[in-house]
Amino acid sequence: MTKQPVLVVAAVIQRQEDPEGRILVVRRGPGQSGAGFWEFPGGKVEAGEAPEQALVREIMEELALSIRVHELIGEEDFAYPSKTIRLRVYWASVKGGEDLVLSEHDDFKWQRPEEIDVMSLSAADRPFVEKIQNSYGKR
Repeated sequence: MTKQPVLVVAAVIQRQEDPEGRILVVRRGPGQSGAGFWEFPGGKVEAGEAPEQALVREIMEELALSIRVHELIGEEDFAYPSKTIRLRVYWASVKGGEDLVLSEHDDFKWQRPEEIDVMSLSAADRPFVEKIQNSYGKR
């Protein structure tokens, strides 16, 4: 019997009123799986929770940031040695201010989509970079 992938969501959060179209990336902190790699923030979808609800909750828990979730960018399965995840990535925007608080990450930056260094991202997030770069500005 094949085990179902764990559903995980991530947000490509656009910076408010930024003519350069910057998006948020965060770096995983020490002691975490994938420490030192950058990622689009998000987390695991809990039982009975819609992916969009999970994303709003996770961003609030991890960054103290209130977001609006927009359209789906894509979905990919990624196999880790101990589990497989199904990662759904969404466009999102900040509802209020941008004073975020890092609780699980040790750094963040706002980058233009074309500045994202694919190799510095967690492996699960890498397949989405080209989609983000190609669709930014067409939304």
